[in-house]
Amino acid sequence: MSSNPVTKLTEQEYLALDRAAEIRSEFLDGEMFAMSGAAPRHIFLHANLLAEMHAALRGRECRVGGPDFRVRVSATGMYAYPDLVVICGKLLLMDAHQDILLNPAIIFEILSPSTEEDDRGLKFRHYRTIESLQEYVLVDQNQVQIEQYTRQPDNTWTFRDYQGLDAELKLDSIGVTLPVQRIYDRIDVQSEPA
Repeated sequence: MSSNPVTKLTEQEYLALDRAAEIRSEFLDGEMFAMSGAAPRHIFLHANLLAEMHAALRGRECRVGGPDFRVRVSATGMYAYPDLVVICGKLLLMDAHQDILLNPAIIFEILSPSTEEDDRGLKFRHYRTIESLQEYVLVDQNQVQIEQYTRQPDNTWTFRDYQGLDAELKLDSIGVTLPVQRIYDRIDVQSEPA
């Protein structure tokens, strides 16, 4: 029995296809992975996070970007579209297209049933190799729960778990504290983790 070998894409082929496509795709190990649409909770959580981060960073050296920012993990060749990124200092972009970010300081991913496993596992393993990355934040869309990983000086990561609307998310790398209540403002979710 003969097998049909899978043709792997080069990074250049992926970028040409993704830039021309109507639907964004992520890339790893020669394969493209189409991104699906988001549920209302995801969309509203994203809007709240973007608004809160934008307001908190006004007048500072850091700024926030949305899900159209493609991030390249230089060490592994992965390209991803995080839900939100915080960039501090000079914006480092890969090429003249200016659509690939190389230096996120913080990455936020909003967890959904279809992405949670990858966001917690595979993506975080790749993201950890980004030298500029200081914090990785996972926001649950089905319950009030935020998980935060913070890089330490010895390159280990510490974990904090925020549960309940009275908690405050502390982004120490940029000196910002966000009330969890504002992140989940008008989002219909469980107030306590399952």
